Amino acid sequence: MTPSARRRVVLAALAASLPVAGSCFSRPIRDEGQHGTPFPVQGPTAAPRLPEPEPDPVEPIPRDPAPPTPGIGIGPVVRVGLRVSRADTAALAATGAWRLIDQRGGVLVRARAGERWFLERRGGQLRAVREGGIRTGWQVAPLMQYPEEGSFVRTGGRSYRGALAWVPTDTGYLAVNHVPLEDYLRGVVPLEIGERSPGERAAVEAQAIAARSYTVMRLIAARGGSSRSPHFEVVASVADQVYGGQEAERPLADAAVTATAGLVLRIGTRVVNAPFYSTCGGQTAAAEEVWRTGGEPHLRRVSDRIPGTDRHYCDIAPRFAWTRSWTGSELDAVVRRYLASVAAVGSGGPGRVTDLVVEERTPSGRVGTLIVRTDRGSYTVRGNDARSVLRSPGGEPLNSSYFSVTTERDDGRLVRAVIRGNGYGHGVGMCQWGAIGRARAGQDVRTILRTYYPGTTVGPVPPGSLTP
Repeated sequence: MTPSARRRVVLAALAASLPVAGSCFSRPIRDEGQHGTPFPVQGPTAAPRLPEPEPDPVEPIPRDPAPPTPGIGIGPVVRVGLRVSRADTAALAATGAWRLIDQRGGVLVRARAGERWFLERRGGQLRAVREGGIRTGWQVAPLMQYPEEGSFVRTGGRSYRGALAWVPTDTGYLAVNHVPLEDYLRGVVPLEIGERSPGERAAVEAQAIAARSYTVMRLIAARGGSSRSPHFEVVASVADQVYGGQEAERPLADAAVTATAGLVLRIGTRVVNAPFYSTCGGQTAAAEEVWRTGGEPHLRRVSDRIPGTDRHYCDIAPRFAWTRSWTGSELDAVVRRYLASVAAVGSGGPGRVTDLVVEERTPSGRVGTLIVRTDRGSYTVRGNDARSVLRSPGGEPLNSSYFSVTTERDDGRLVRAVIRGNGYGHGVGMCQWGAIGRARAGQDVRTILRTYYPGTTVGPVPPGSLTP
């Protein structure tokens, strides 16, 4: 046998001993670089597929459908509008590892602790850029940032449970915390009621139930199509409830949230709104006294007087009684700046203030109508709106509408105005300092809530209430 013939026989025997390419697979393999799109099924004569080359560090990173996205947690999810950053980029941060997920569930970024990533925006699209140049492709917003187990997402110098949704705006980025209801309350209750002692726990539990009721009402409204924003149900400020995330949590407040888990205020099977505020000043207000509403049966006027005394449960509050004053020029300045927000003011401005007159009071004693008289006319202001007009020279709103006015004049000209008032806040619903005083006096959580929300009961969220 010639050498060339012998070589052909050896190659033929070697080929017969090898499996045909692809024959060891019982089902198609999915290409993890293409969102689960299967490879074409290869026939017996197909050549083996070579691996794709690694992307260049400055090229977009392909989406990675990695293991399941970490869950947010248990229970209804609340979307909390945290902040709008007015900047060209937004930092992506966490206390540990995290992932950035696109709208189809693909993993755009799996970041280790300490890696520095940023978002960039282009219209309604976002992309992530790592320090050093590597970047993802442009993606339709919002993008979701999930922490890995044991980690918290961070933005604005705070840590948060749950996840962050990133939404581009005309001038920057909106960060929205998607967080389970009970975890959300852990970041609300201690900021709303303050750090309390064990003897005041009933007040903290009352705050937890009131805050949960308020939030559930916002969730119900959103599921009914009445949300104020497509991106969130509540914001993290006094416009809804003050929320500080994971770092605001405190042991006593955590215990109160856990002890009252799932409980809300109800009338029958209906969850009811449960507004609250710092200090009533001696008497709460009915809803129609303060807001443009027909009133609600459980938001009625309630006395906070301690029976058999001249004291009130909330007189321990720092703003139970207060005074604010202005010089004539200071009063002119604040009226010029703020009156137009609640009354029709001509292009020349309201003029120089000549008097402040309380024309009408509500049944709880609050100002119902305030007349602001100037050298250019008179302006009628609703009592609660007066808080927005009669601000301090630094811009702080008036503490409450529960006040009286005195003025001083020199040669007929107003030179000083003094307001003496009681309470802090709108005055409808639960007085937080009153609840603290009642807890110190031995009242339990249900007694406190029945007092400030007459006609209500405490119970679980009715089934189906949070179903879209």
